[in-house]
Amino acid sequence: MKDLSAYTLRLGDDALIAAQRTAEWIAAAPQLEEDVALGNIGLDQLGQARSLLQYAGELEGEGRSEDDLAYFRDEREFRNVQLVELPNGDFATTIARLLFFATYQHLLYEELRGCADETLAGVAGKAVKEVAYHVDHATQWVLRLGDGTDESHGRMQAGLDAMWPYTAELFAGDELVRRLPVAVDPSTFEEEWLRRVTQVIEESTCTVPTSSYQHSGGRDGRHSEHLGYLLAELQHIARSHPGASW
Repeated sequence: MKDLSAYTLRLGDDALIAAQRTAEWIAAAPQLEEDVALGNIGLDQLGQARSLLQYAGELEGEGRSEDDLAYFRDEREFRNVQLVELPNGDFATTIARLLFFATYQHLLYEELRGCADETLAGVAGKAVKEVAYHVDHATQWVLRLGDGTDESHGRMQAGLDAMWPYTAELFAGDELVRRLPVAVDPSTFEEEWLRRVTQVIEESTCTVPTSSYQHSGGRDGRHSEHLGYLLAELQHIARSHPGASW
């Protein structure tokens, strides 16, 4: 149960931190329709996080709820990849991250919905439909910005370049994944992920980034400086009024 709880926790942390970053665009997106679209994407991610964190808490057996795991863990206890914790930057940078992360999630959930654990399979079966929309939404914006004006093309390329050095961590296998039968080894679909994002990037007239260095450490609790600030905002109310109910 310990391994399954740890695996479920990392998936929940990915979704929770991604949801928090996405929600920052509400009332700040470049157009009203995009406020709604990003708000819905953030709610999808939050729904995934709630299901996964609730299950992780049940498996852990220490009486911690989804709220406890979200609001009362410190930075080093989070197991999300660094990609999702990075600041939004401008709109094109956020879209680049959404393309990379949603494509990864879609491939992961496609595999996970067939796993032997009924709860994980059920969460993945619902989430894969939601994430398909996230991928499509990101794709349409990458194409629009990349193949738009010189300004939008430059911003889209800059966003792709900024997020690319954080993508290898998505596919890093580890001992937990190797010993847990229901876990999906993300390295098995890295090639397909690259094919899909490359197709979108090239169609947008942008260039697939290259990077001599790739960041890592999130799965082990080693994060960028940005996660601490994100958690301070995310956890402020719960920590200021512990045990409060509405």
